[in-house]
Amino acid sequence: MAPQRRGAPRNAEGSGPAERRRLSSPRKDRVPGEAQKPWLKAVGLGVSLMLAALLLYNSLGTGDGVTEVLAFRGEVLSGRFIEVPCSDDYNGHRRFEGCTPRKCGRGITDAVISREEAERIRRVAEKGLSLGGSDGGASILDLHSGALSFGKHFVNLYRYFGDKIQNIFSEEDFQLYRTEARTAHDEYWHAHVDKVTYGSFDYTSLLYLSDYLEDFGGGRFVFMEEGANKTVEPRAGRVSFFTSGSENLHRVEKVSWGTRYAITIAFTCNPDHSIEDPALT
Repeated sequence: MAPQRRGAPRNAEGSGPAERRRLSSPRKDRVPGEAQKPWLKAVGLGVSLMLAALLLYNSLGTGDGVTEVLAFRGEVLSGRFIEVPCSDDYNGHRRFEGCTPRKCGRGITDAVISREEAERIRRVAEKGLSLGGSDGGASILDLHSGALSFGKHFVNLYRYFGDKIQNIFSEEDFQLYRTEARTAHDEYWHAHVDKVTYGSFDYTSLLYLSDYLEDFGGGRFVFMEEGANKTVEPRAGRVSFFTSGSENLHRVEKVSWGTRYAITIAFTCNPDHSIEDPALT
């Protein structure tokens, strides 16, 4: 709350007879021209309100540095791609012709899966996450490795829960999940570069399973750019994708309420870092 200035204290003599006579004196006793001042006060008040509104807009609208929305939640996009210059991050890794990025950028589409399919995948996630959950930050479930957030640590759900897993997941769940990949790291709100954090990443994508402002608040995906950050508003079934180098420094806003579900799908050009699809048995 901004500090408010209080009016100057009244003089003790301000309540005497002379003061009352002055306050009740007829209009003709006022300083000449004072009758014309109300409109000046109104203009001054109007300008003050406009300035206050502008300052409030600036503080709310740019406090997070987000100046452009690449995809609004209410949009249904067949495809949108924005090219950006590639960084040098790929030069320090083995290059694979026809795969290592030579053209970099970021894209969004709502045409990969339906909202109904997103809801089915979300139910798989909810089953797994019901077994554990993080004490803070993102709760992570990786059916490929078995990693599951469990308080401040991770457990391997296949070893930790053993045969009980077959009572939680079905073969249909795993068939559905095999079309996806895995979830990434914990403190999602810090700006980071995937290629720097995970050297094997060449392309990153995210499949959103819940809706911004309907299922959760905050949680927008933000590409960090000096003076001109770009944001993507999650929508169930929406896929955003980008090359993994420093040209796409990014973070996610802290979730302020509700639950945000998303699957991170990473692609590598190096076959040595590929992983097999998970199996129930």
